[in-house]
Amino acid sequence: MGIRVHKPTTPGRRKSSVQTFDDVTCTTPYKKLIKSKKQMAGRTKGKITVRHRGGGAKRNVRIIDWKFDKFEIPAVVQTIEYDPNRGARIALVAYEDGEKRYILAPKGLDKGMKIVSSKSKGEPQIGNRFTLDNIPLGVEIYNIELQPGKGGQLVRGAGTGATLMAVEGNYATLRMPSSEVRMVLKECMASIGNVSNPDWRLIRWGKAGRTRHRSVRPTVRGKAMNPCDHPHGGGEARNSIGLTHPKTPTGKHALGVKTRRQNVSDKLILSRRKRKKR
Repeated sequence: MGIRVHKPTTPGRRKSSVQTFDDVTCTTPYKKLIKSKKQMAGRTKGKITVRHRGGGAKRNVRIIDWKFDKFEIPAVVQTIEYDPNRGARIALVAYEDGEKRYILAPKGLDKGMKIVSSKSKGEPQIGNRFTLDNIPLGVEIYNIELQPGKGGQLVRGAGTGATLMAVEGNYATLRMPSSEVRMVLKECMASIGNVSNPDWRLIRWGKAGRTRHRSVRPTVRGKAMNPCDHPHGGGEARNSIGLTHPKTPTGKHALGVKTRRQNVSDKLILSRRKRKKR
């Protein structure tokens, strides 16, 4: 994928850019693998749990095969397609028995290539999927399982990839895209390569209307609200928040408070991600 910059014919286009879709080979999705998406607008049981969501263009969900559980059966890539629900591209693959599935496409995967999923050693080709103990050290991987057989949960964002550093005992050591180093059971599966569409993060949306199409609603400062709407609200002109700590709209501390609960996987994290200095 490439990025095309608009000519500055209008204020909205002056700072905007779009995808070129050079890598997309088909514009019509496979109907048997799509379903309608219900608009939740950030609500759970009627209450807003995620703010600033709502509206946007109607879109269908592509059913992605995260498990890749058809072992030792080669599949041929038929199309590389755009998915409106994610930044990465997806690929429609056809197995020798006639079944078709959507998978998360890695960078460099082309139409006509063959891929395979196996629990034994095989050729470390882009798109192939193996258990972590059957992947050569130093190889870039994506769509990694946290529990064997559950399906890929880690490293699924556009342009991301983790590095397999070591396999010792029952665990494999991975360096994540965030620079975190953690251990995962070696029986977990992962696909070889990096996730496609790395230029996704370079898109400049240019104007508010394009983000509204993506179901993102405006964000309003708490200081600009009334006291009944936010703990920071009230006052005249440029007043301070009048509180010891910044708070969320529900009154909880917003900064400097640990939100991660005690997790079983804490002991598997060898080093935390390194925060970038602003």
